[in-house]
Amino acid sequence: MKHYRLCFLGFGNVGRALARLFVSKTAELRDNYGIEWEITGVATRRMGWRASDEAIDVAQLLAGNDETRSEAGLDGWLARAKPDVVFETTSANPETGQPAIDYLRASLQAGAHAITANKPPIVYAYDELNRLARAQGKRLMFESTVLDSAPVFSLFRETLPAAKVRGFSAVFNSTTNIILETMEEGRSFAEGVKTAQELGVAETDPSNDIEGWDSVMKVCAIARVILKAPLLPTDVKREGIRGLDPATLQAARAEGKPYKLLTRATVNPDGSVTASVRPEQIGANNPLAGVRGTSLAVNFELDTIPGLTIVSHRPNLQSTAYGLLADFVNADRRGMGTD
Repeated sequence: MKHYRLCFLGFGNVGRALARLFVSKTAELRDNYGIEWEITGVATRRMGWRASDEAIDVAQLLAGNDETRSEAGLDGWLARAKPDVVFETTSANPETGQPAIDYLRASLQAGAHAITANKPPIVYAYDELNRLARAQGKRLMFESTVLDSAPVFSLFRETLPAAKVRGFSAVFNSTTNIILETMEEGRSFAEGVKTAQELGVAETDPSNDIEGWDSVMKVCAIARVILKAPLLPTDVKREGIRGLDPATLQAARAEGKPYKLLTRATVNPDGSVTASVRPEQIGANNPLAGVRGTSLAVNFELDTIPGLTIVSHRPNLQSTAYGLLADFVNADRRGMGTD
């Protein structure tokens, strides 16, 4: 039986969903994988750097009754909590990846597996963090960054050896799906935003989704890890959905070629990647045509397989949390190595 000390950097909606998932999967982890766990550190703006030599009461954390606060700082927090695994779900600057990059670097240096749901650290610092994880004999994992829990990175890592990606297309953003479909019904852009917010898929300020930045970060993460190409957000041609109006969207839907915010990437002969994010009409024969609502999908074109489509149907907070949990189990099973 292996006993893991877990730490949570960030304990918002995703972190709390992950803690609840650990509780519900306790017996399964123990009986099927020989894993026992306890939480020894949680860091949030409200409680500061909370760490303990002994297990922190998960029920109290989830109930919001734990008001303990510490100003130890990152290094002191890691030193006291002594984590075997750090789950990082903080807010990262999309232009720099900070402070998440520093958090992941310090976690690996402290001898913990580092598991994140953040895209920017993978876009800006994957190579560095990857080397550090390997040197430490630990894992850097990030399956939840693109399609929540649907396997993308692990699919290529585990099951598609010697397959070369020629390109891919994707519908990467739930918020824009909802807004476009709301406007297809003749309602306004603002009503579409409100609907997405009520469904819990859009932030209070949904600009990153609407302007295409969320999709840009996802295409850059896939390019960096799977295609081994250092694609930066500034390299991606980007156009958001603000220029579309209900009449245009209704006409496109009636034609059988509705608009979606589509991400495309092509691998060039020299190994570089050309990518774009912009609204495009999609016909019924497109493998992404059926992606509606909060669902997400990516279709890969491979030298060995003409088309391979991965779909995440109506993902939610538990889906994202499961991606983190699956990374943890896979890190335990494989030990040293990285994506």
